[in-house]
Amino acid sequence: MEAMKGNLALITGASSGIGAALAREFARRGADLVLLARNRQRLEEVATACQQLGAGNVRLVEADTTDYPAIDAFVPTLARPLDYLVLNAGISQRSPALETAEAVDRRVMEVDFFAPVYLAKALHKAGKWAGDIHIAATSSISGLFGFPQRSAYCAAKHALKGYFEALQLETGLKVTLLFPGRINTPISLSALEGDGKAHGKMDPGQAGGMDVDQCARKCVDGIVRGKRQVRVGGKEMIACFAYKWFPGLFFKMAGKVSAV
Repeated sequence: MEAMKGNLALITGASSGIGAALAREFARRGADLVLLARNRQRLEEVATACQQLGAGNVRLVEADTTDYPAIDAFVPTLARPLDYLVLNAGISQRSPALETAEAVDRRVMEVDFFAPVYLAKALHKAGKWAGDIHIAATSSISGLFGFPQRSAYCAAKHALKGYFEALQLETGLKVTLLFPGRINTPISLSALEGDGKAHGKMDPGQAGGMDVDQCARKCVDGIVRGKRQVRVGGKEMIACFAYKWFPGLFFKMAGKVSAV
């Protein structure tokens, strides 16, 4: 289980949800960790759990991935190049496309697309990629097709998929795109409504989703195996099959599915 011992992994959005679970899974495999998120208290709680699970060195970075001056200040402080870069930080949405303020569209795109791209480039420019770095980026099942009340979120997650697939084709780098479905995390609490306010509710679909540690284990297994994509979730993942093989049926059904 210590297949990552001595490897350095940077994980963004590591204070809760899938990010925290990914940190715990990397810890079980013996990795050294750099955990980046906005909430220091929750980061410390995750770090304690990671150390108990067998992580090597654990460093905490309290920062917003969209605070680019803070990112520029952090990047040179990495003591050595990264073996794994896990771009997981993100924000979701709960609002109809035509009732969503442009500022909300732009905020979701900034957090979910521009920020991870900025961080990846900043690390590369500073020489903080190991020669065989493996990049993992958390998209979403909503990054594979459109879904009601997720217009900006879908757009950002589609963009993330396209960017890192293109990067892989250009460079030959190891890239794994993660496509979680409904996972039991608090992502819906901070999701943005059309006016920019936090949704503040735990979606029933989210609450009944896959256990987050099970999700993380499947994701990291896929990363270790060098898979280009990891799709993980419950019965909602049938939509991926329907979208590919029965698009007419998909579009008929998707509009009727509860978006919360």
